[in-house]
This record gives sequence, C-alpha cells and structure tokens, in this order.
Amino acid sequence: MFKNLHLLLFLLISFGLINNASATEVAAASAPEAQISITQHSAKFNGKTIKYSVHAGDHFLYDEERTPKANIYATAYFAEQPSSKRPILFIFNGGPGSSSVWLHMGVFGPKRVVLPSDAEPVGAPPYNLSHNPLSLLDIADMVFIDPVGTGYSHALGKYQGKDFWGVKEDAVVMADFVRAFTRQHNLFNRPKYLVGESYGTTRAGAMVKELQEGWGTFDLSGIMLISSIVDFQTGDFKVGNDLPFITFLPTYAATAWYHNVIDRTQFSNLETFLETVRTFALGEYATVLLKGSLATEAERESVLVQLHQLTGLSKAFLTRANLRINEFQFMKELKRDEGLAVGRLDSRYLGKEADLNTERFEADPSGYAIDGAYTALVNHYMRTELNVKRNARYQILSGQVFSQWNWLYERNARSQGFLNVTPFIAKAMRQNPDFRVFVGNGYYDLATPFFATEHSMNHNGIDSSRVTMKYYEAGHMMYIHEPSLIAIVKDMREFLQAQ
Repeated sequence: MFKNLHLLLFLLISFGLINNASATEVAAASAPEAQISITQHSAKFNGKTIKYSVHAGDHFLYDEERTPKANIYATAYFAEQPSSKRPILFIFNGGPGSSSVWLHMGVFGPKRVVLPSDAEPVGAPPYNLSHNPLSLLDIADMVFIDPVGTGYSHALGKYQGKDFWGVKEDAVVMADFVRAFTRQHNLFNRPKYLVGESYGTTRAGAMVKELQEGWGTFDLSGIMLISSIVDFQTGDFKVGNDLPFITFLPTYAATAWYHNVIDRTQFSNLETFLETVRTFALGEYATVLLKGSLATEAERESVLVQLHQLTGLSKAFLTRANLRINEFQFMKELKRDEGLAVGRLDSRYLGKEADLNTERFEADPSGYAIDGAYTALVNHYMRTELNVKRNARYQILSGQVFSQWNWLYERNARSQGFLNVTPFIAKAMRQNPDFRVFVGNGYYDLATPFFATEHSMNHNGIDSSRVTMKYYEAGHMMYIHEPSLIAIVKDMREFLQAQ
C-alpha cells in the first residue's frame, strides 16, 4: 500500500505506532542492499602458482545506534588455504580524496597498468593492462580500501560525506572498516599491516592511534609508507617556516641532476651527489636561513653560489627569492626558458606551458600523463574480470573531498599548529615491540620529498632500528618506473618476510 518506506516510517512514528528502537531497525532495513562480487582466479606470482579469490564490493558500517553511516567499497584478495602466519595488508592511497587505484593497479594487485618507464605521456587508449608477476599475493592477502567519497564508497542515511572528510573523522571510519572486515573474515590472529601512499601515510599514522590505543586494542605488525608525509611542517611553505626550504632542496637538486642542467662531472653518481646536498642543506644553508638578517653578506653569497650550482636556478632568481625556493616556483622556473614545467608528483616529467610568466604550472605534467590509463583500466578490469558492473562512476580522485577536508585532528582544537602524526607512530613502537615501519622514497618526488621524510623519521621519538628506508630513482609513484617497481617489490617482500 505504501511504496515509499521512508514515508511509512514517518507516519508510524508520528502516530506513535512504533518507538525509536524499531524506527532504527526500519531505517537499517531501508538502506540500499550491499553488492559484492566473488570471483575465482589462478596465476603465477614470484614463480609460484597461486589460486585466489577476489571479493569486490560494499561493506556497510554502522553507528552506535546500529544505523548505517557509510558504505566502504573494497577489493580483497585471498589466497586459497592461507596460514595463520600469512600477513594481510590493508591498502589505501591518499589525496585526501583518492581511491586506491594507484597502489591496486600500479604495484600490489595481480594486474597492473604498464606505462613507459622514461616519463613519457601515455596518450589515448588502448592501454596496456598486464599480468603482474611481482604482486605480493604469494606471501600476503590484500584489501584495497576506497575511503568515503572515492571509488564507490559513500555516506549512508542521515550522514553526509563531510562527516567523514577530516583527519580524525577519516581515521575513525577507516579503523572501523578494518575492525569490521577482520570480524567478517575472522582475521584476528593474522599479522596485519597498514599500507598507505602520500596522504595515505598520514592516514596510516592516524589509524595507528585509533587502532592501537585504549582498551580492546587492535595491535598491528607495522605500517608501510610509500611517498610519505607524516609531519606537515616539513612541507608547508608558510611565511616564517623555513624547514620546507631545507627539506625540499635535495629533491630540487636531484631534479636538476636528472634534467642535466647542472655540472655532474665531479660526482660519480646521484647518491654521492645527494649526500653533498644533504650536508649543505643541514649545515651552511640551514644556518643562513636561521640567522635571517644576522647572516653576513659573505655567508649569503656563499649560499647563493652553491644553490645555483646545485639546482641550476639563476642567481638572479635565487636573490629575488631571498634564497628560499618554493616548490611550485621551482617546477615552473627550472626549464622556463624552454617553455616547459617539471612535474610535481614525478619531476622527470615535462609539460609544455602556454604562459611562461606565471609562477605555477597549468597542471601537473606527471598527473595528466598517466591519469587516463589508470581510469580506463581499473574500470575495464572490474567489468571484465571481477564481474563488477555498476552504472555509478568510480571516483578516481575527488576534488570535492579535498576542498572540504578538515585538517584539524580534533574539530574543537583551537590551535593545532602543523599536523604531525609521527608521534602516534613512535608511541605505537614504544608500546608494541613487534611494530615495524617500511618507508619507500622517490628521489624525484616533489610532492613528498625524501629528505622531509628523513627529517620526520629522525625526530619525534621514532625507533630507527625498526625503520626500513629505501630509495628509488623515480617519483611519487615510483612503481611506474620499471626498474624501481622491481626494486620496491623486492624490498617490501623482504620486509614482510622478516616479520
């Protein structure tokens, strides 16, 4: 008689025919039905034939009143007959506002998007979706998670996306998912790792706090941080904060090295060159920046000359910049005379610019060079191999999520300062003797520079003896560079097998 269940619910409550408890039950019953596809597969990884199932679909999370609050879409890979010692990886990207497509289809999953290794744009389809023999499925099960507002994940019922778009809010709902998924698949006694890329490393640090603190803790074996940003003071170019000018300098120099705009003859290789840059950055350069107007003309001139030699930027530009190089100015300035801008996510990439006088590029060349291939192939893969056929758009990267993000860890915080989740990781290491950290860094990553990550890991009480730091001659997504892909998979496999 009533076609609209919500109208029926309203009328029943209005006439007092049901109480609030039963109203909650009716509301839960009216939530959309979760869709999940389970498929069976077999392939060879690391020389071993693995039979595995893929669970791709929805997972409803509930509030304390058992009202649905969020649907988290995830793609889980389970090997047949796993042992209790086999780790499970909870994997996500960053943004904030990004789906898990990059790590899913770039390095960890059984299929991967194959791109040119030499930083060339992919152009239009068809693109190359290949079997990924390097996938870690031979040693670990994996769950790729799309946060609310990304992929097919969204808020439910009375909740809105912005209820989950914040450092704390996101960490809570993602931790809720990990707990719920663990219950659903009885993974309680399995080693568990959080794996994040970019802002996903910030998310991992915040989730560690949500999962490992308090009673009923959910102890982890560790976290894996790819292209890390865990202390935002190292990368926030605000007036009065000189730290980013120091932490970005080695990546500026690496970029100049790659594009051959500096004299490389006195150094045998990139690593040797970067050691010189590190020493200068922490020593003479940091001293002059900290001295400010107290620095002598001789000290400033010495720094000016060395900055020019290490970055290839003109002395005139460096003088106008007061010896402080902003990342976006660098990307535009390095090859300005050629009408080119270097990429932010991967400074190996170059893009042609229409306006040569602006301080920022039109768009990130390393973003638009690869985005189309990932967008096309994740959709193709889901439909052709995972039997996921939805009319809704799979949200690759949401600007709406990013623009509405609450960067305060606590909403009622009056003055947070710079966001820093590194102390949460340090606390986890103090309280859990088995907690370890893997960090993967790209030398050409201008979004999350490796020297900034080194600063974070050398401060805040981190136990360096349980941190594995690795470096690759590629950018933010180092796995799109074939040699770096091979190297990082080898390093991650060794890290997991050492648990």
